[in-house]
Amino acid sequence: MRGTIFLPGDKSIAHRAIILSALAGSKTVLKNIPFNEDSLATINAIRKLGIKIKLNKASCQAVVFGKKLFGLIKPGNPVFYIKESGTTFRLLLGILAGQDFKTKLHAGPILSRRPMLRVIKPLRLMGARISARRGRAQGAKREEYPPIIVEGGNLKGITYKIPVASAQVKGALLLAGLFARGQTKIIEPVKTRDHTERMLKLFKAKIKTKGNAITIAGGKCLVSPCRLYIPSDISSAAFFMVAASIVPDSEILIKNVSLNPGRLGLIKALKRMGGALKIEKSKLSSRNNEPMGDILVFSRRLRGIRIRKSDTPSLIDELPILMVAASLAKGVSVFENVGELRVKETDRVKSMLVNLTKMSANIKVVKSGAQENIIIKGVRELCGSRLSSFGDHRTAMSMTIAGLASRGKTSIDDLSCINKSFPNFLEVLNSLT
Repeated sequence: MRGTIFLPGDKSIAHRAIILSALAGSKTVLKNIPFNEDSLATINAIRKLGIKIKLNKASCQAVVFGKKLFGLIKPGNPVFYIKESGTTFRLLLGILAGQDFKTKLHAGPILSRRPMLRVIKPLRLMGARISARRGRAQGAKREEYPPIIVEGGNLKGITYKIPVASAQVKGALLLAGLFARGQTKIIEPVKTRDHTERMLKLFKAKIKTKGNAITIAGGKCLVSPCRLYIPSDISSAAFFMVAASIVPDSEILIKNVSLNPGRLGLIKALKRMGGALKIEKSKLSSRNNEPMGDILVFSRRLRGIRIRKSDTPSLIDELPILMVAASLAKGVSVFENVGELRVKETDRVKSMLVNLTKMSANIKVVKSGAQENIIIKGVRELCGSRLSSFGDHRTAMSMTIAGLASRGKTSIDDLSCINKSFPNFLEVLNSLT
């Protein structure tokens, strides 16, 4: 695998850029917007709230005509269908909690099984009236799920310690804090990706960060930066970094990748595994308050490592592809505290265990009290097999890379789920092989 590639913009950054552009009082041009299903879910939701957005897919550009902080309007049809975008759903909850009208959010079948109490509970403490479908989560804990009805407005600032590290929950509460009286202070158990904070600072929000605490003042008008470039998605780049590492005689250069400090977990892990990576930071990062740069990766035999509980927030989305790397690494790799992977688009602990076992990987799940760990002993080669994507985009792309590095033929039942985050994944991959 050899070549230079440019990847779609980071959807985590794109979601936030679209939303804050809508809340600023002027036009914002967003470049390198990823036109995947998740980003389009956010665009469609914001349009429904009265914001004009022009799209140019040929140039990967969106122009958002903002209406100021309190300029969103009640839609004619107050029912939102978010499909399967968890980030759209949770960030939108934060926005709708600050509006003085009633809305209802529906989700697709997979997202409808994901827990939402972690974001609903603090929004209720801020004054939003929210009702949701109730059920039981793993461990028989009470939980709430979509569909969700929100009656917002008249929020007050709170101090809230997030029990489970989540950039989505943090982002939703900071967005709600824009509409609240006084200050909202969010305290994280572990620092997570800070895209929301960086974007809020870029749009001149009154926000301060100190350690794991973030404070935002409500009622402050946002100011558009006029133009904003979305760096390439490091979660998408992860598949090519691992591919270049494990497919012999490979060399891949990935351009303009997001190098957010909260998202460097995979790069750090690959370096600890002995991977050959060179990173050159770009001077363009000052234009969007996000660090970015080029990543050059060469093939090299990796070695096993331990991914600790504290490492997980910075590479939660990259764990599936890192498990593929570990399967071909020398020695043993341990992935601690992987339980959060069971409540993603699919149960990713199960999807990776089932698929990698079929490929003759030495992988097992071990319970240690309330914690689940994955232990992988590397093998010299994987064997091609008939695999399932489990309807999950990250599982599908991870197993595609595993198939490239395996002996024999690999078939995967359904790759349509890749459209959720990376519609042209196969096209980019084929350009390198």
